[in-house]
Amino acid sequence: MGFNAFNYGANAVCFEKNGRKYGMICSWATQVDYDKVVMLLGAQSATGRNIAKGDIIGVSVLSAEQEDVMERLGNHHSDQMDKLAGLDYARDGSAVLINNASVTMVVEVLDIYHLPGIEEDHLVYGLIKSYTKTGLPMLRPDLG
Repeated sequence: MGFNAFNYGANAVCFEKNGRKYGMICSWATQVDYDKVVMLLGAQSATGRNIAKGDIIGVSVLSAEQEDVMERLGNHHSDQMDKLAGLDYARDGSAVLINNASVTMVVEVLDIYHLPGIEEDHLVYGLIKSYTKTGLPMLRPDLG
């Protein structure tokens, strides 16, 4: 893989919309203020294509013991299968939060940007409405 300037984690982005559950793993996510996050979701992602400004989504920073969740959400597309089937999760409105994650956040999508050079991708800018920390160590797949 190319140059990595940071340690990227395994962040589950999950929500329900129009009767369908969406879920994916986003490694390119970061906190940019006390209550704001940005996440880059690839153009190929059904989850990313279905997120819109104003949506309430769940963002779960997976814990070290949740590699199986990372594998489940990181493969295939949400419009082809129910990627959340069999996973241990909770709902907060439309936000889907993975149980036993290091951190879970309910995030309101404030805007989605399509910047030069990554026009096809979805740069999601969100407001953290609430969060929970479990104290469990974070899954760090890039360090393995």
